[in-house]
Amino acid sequence: MGSESEAGIVSYGAYVPRYRITPAEIGQVWGADGAGMGQSLFVHRKSVPAPDEDTITISTEALRTALARGAIDPQEIGAIYVGSESHPYAVKPTATVVAQAVGATPFLTAADFEFACKAGTAAIQTCMGLVGAGMIRYGVAIGSDTSQGAPGDALEYSASAGGAAFVLGRERVIARILRTVSYTTDTPDFWRREGQRYPSHSGRFTGEPAFFRHVTECARRMFELSGTAPADYRHVVFHQPNGKFPQRVGKQLGFSDAQMRYGLVTPYIGNTYSAAALLGLANVLDHAGPGERILVVGYGSGAGSDAFDLTTTDEIAGYDRRFGPPVQESLDHGVELSYSVYAKFRGKIRMGGA
Repeated sequence: MGSESEAGIVSYGAYVPRYRITPAEIGQVWGADGAGMGQSLFVHRKSVPAPDEDTITISTEALRTALARGAIDPQEIGAIYVGSESHPYAVKPTATVVAQAVGATPFLTAADFEFACKAGTAAIQTCMGLVGAGMIRYGVAIGSDTSQGAPGDALEYSASAGGAAFVLGRERVIARILRTVSYTTDTPDFWRREGQRYPSHSGRFTGEPAFFRHVTECARRMFELSGTAPADYRHVVFHQPNGKFPQRVGKQLGFSDAQMRYGLVTPYIGNTYSAAALLGLANVLDHAGPGERILVVGYGSGAGSDAFDLTTTDEIAGYDRRFGPPVQESLDHGVELSYSVYAKFRGKIRMGGA
């Protein structure tokens, strides 16, 4: 898949819960070298949702920020898609609740997307098609998760929470999406069957044949179709299950640390799954000026990658970022939790044999 686009980002918003826990604190409980695990993953700490926060509330907060920044009337939204692998309901859309909360109902289409960590990027592609075809004025794509990790499992050191919302349109575009490309195979590196509380993963198998293969092949296909090379981009954002993987794949493809600087957010808030690449993009846009080219390559286990070639426009110079905190604030600040409070917040302590 590889196609050009007439749609672009009109506005965006992000939300990361305020609570944090460190790998050292997690490891202390399980008799493991948590600090060493954090260094190995390049994750200093991760975000933790409060007991009253879930994918719905995180998505709603991110979208409210995007609508306020772009001065967008919710009634002009034609589609809302929420990508996540932690939807609160197995049968009941997240997207309809979010749409109602921001005042976008009833004349729009809404649906939930699921493809591990790339559900949000798939939602962007869908909105690009609807907007580009002139079927809707604005489409909303959200990547949001409160990701799960079994107690003591390697995932627990990085699985976190956060969300980012992007409003796509054809007017007042701050970042034009020049092209999107996808690369997909049946690679079972990560899964959670119906009724299981925590996901399973294939350990090291999730790296080489899964993440690295899909991200590099998708990026190289983008270079081929766009006639670009790494040096043509000011910024690059990869999906980031930890801090090490995106750094490694960036070096393999020929990107510098400076190009990856703003897109790398996982070391400070953990792996937000469907929001990981999108929060990286939001942080890049927080710092970008006009005429800056950006490459984004998402990844979802199971497995697939979506890539986007974007260029910021002159509109970004006047874009109003006063509404909602910048992503950098979430990277720099947070309220530290003990493991006992974290376990309570995440429902790891279960009462009455439930």
